[in-house]
Amino acid sequence: MSKILLQTTITESADDWNVTRFSLLAAELRAAGHDVTARNRLGRGENDPVLSRLDTTDFDQLWLLAVDVGNGLTDDESRAIVRFRERGGGVLTARDHQDLGSCLLGLGSLGEVNHFHLRNPDPAHQRDDQDTPAISWPNYHSGANGDYQPVFATEPIHALLRTDATPGGRIEWFPAHPHEGAVSACVPGATVLAQGRSTVSGRRFNLAVVLEGEVAVDGRPMGRAVAESTFHHFADYNWDLDRGKPSFVGEPPGSQIKADPSRLAVYKNYIRNLAMWLHPADRDQ
Repeated sequence: MSKILLQTTITESADDWNVTRFSLLAAELRAAGHDVTARNRLGRGENDPVLSRLDTTDFDQLWLLAVDVGNGLTDDESRAIVRFRERGGGVLTARDHQDLGSCLLGLGSLGEVNHFHLRNPDPAHQRDDQDTPAISWPNYHSGANGDYQPVFATEPIHALLRTDATPGGRIEWFPAHPHEGAVSACVPGATVLAQGRSTVSGRRFNLAVVLEGEVAVDGRPMGRAVAESTFHHFADYNWDLDRGKPSFVGEPPGSQIKADPSRLAVYKNYIRNLAMWLHPADRDQ
C-alpha cells in the first residue's frame, strides 16, 4: 500500500478543476488499498504547507494535477518535489493544452519532458484542434470528452499497460479529450509509454512519458515518474459526464463511455498499475 498525495495546483474553486472533480480517481486508488489524501493548495503565490515540505513528509507518491494557467507552484514547492523524487518518491504529473500547467517546468527532468506554447515549446508548433479557436498549440484532438481514444504502444509492452482483461494483454483505450498537451522523451531515462492519434489530422502524439533509472547528484536512485499529456485522462467528467464540468468547458461531449463502460473498467487497471509502479522500490507495498 502506498501513501498517495493527490494534489491540484489551484486553490479551492467550485467552477474550476479543483480536486473534487477527480473524486473517481481517488476512489479507485482507495479501492486498490492505497491511503489517499486529496487536496487543493491552500494559498496562491505563497508556499503551500504540504507541497513546500513534501520531501519531509511520509508520502510515497505525488499525483500532481497541474490545472493552473502557469503559476501553480512556487520555487520552494518545485524544489521540494525534486527532492521528494531524489529520496525515492514516485511522481505523476498531468497538465493540458497550450500553457496550462506550465508550472511543471520547475521540476527538473520531469519538467523538461513537458512542452507548452510559450515556455519549452512543443517542437511540432502545430495547431491540431480546430474546434476551439481560443486554444492554441499544443492541443492534440484525441476525441470528445466522454469518448474513448485508441492507445498505440510498441513492443515490448510496458508493465503500466498490461492487463489480463483483454485478449491482447494490454490496455487499449484511454478517455479522450479535444485538446491534449505535449510530452516527449527528450531527456535520459525517459521513454514514450503510449501514443494517441488525432481525430482531426491523423497525427500521432504522446499520451504519456515515463522516467526511470535516474540518479540523484548524491548517487541515490531517484523515484520513478510519469508525465501525462492531459489531466483529462483522470477527471470525473471524462469518466462520467453526469459528474459535471466547469462552466468554461463548452465542447460538445461524446457518448461512447456512457454507452459502453466496459472499456473504462479495463482502463482503470492502468490506474492501479500506476500506483504500483510509482511506489518507491525500497519500501514495502
